[in-house]
Amino acid sequence: MPRNSHSHSNRRVPRTVRLDEQFREEISKLLMKGLKDPRIGFVTISRVEITNDLSYAKVFISVLGSDREKAASLIGLRNSAGFIRTYLGKALKIRKIPQLSFLLDESLDHAMHIEEILAELKEQGEL
Repeated sequence: MPRNSHSHSNRRVPRTVRLDEQFREEISKLLMKGLKDPRIGFVTISRVEITNDLSYAKVFISVLGSDREKAASLIGLRNSAGFIRTYLGKALKIRKIPQLSFLLDESLDHAMHIEEILAELKEQGEL
């Protein structure tokens, strides 16, 4: 049976798992050097998920700051996606660079909220 890149299997190909980490590292390096967009604040790339056919990559980010600063950073990154793709192509020396889609990673905010609840429960003697 031929392999189909549009299969409904969620199994990750080892190459894309490796590329996930390489993309995360390279985008992080680029952000540390600084992009020219002043809207991009203190951003951390938490993870990258690339489709097996290398068509798309979800780039999950955490942003330090207010909701307004988070939104501004997201807009800045989305507007810089073409530049970031070009950078990745040169840095990783691969021909096919997926379309980048930047998304806020809410897991850190969620974890902090849980920590606050646990601290309150402990303070009230319920834990």
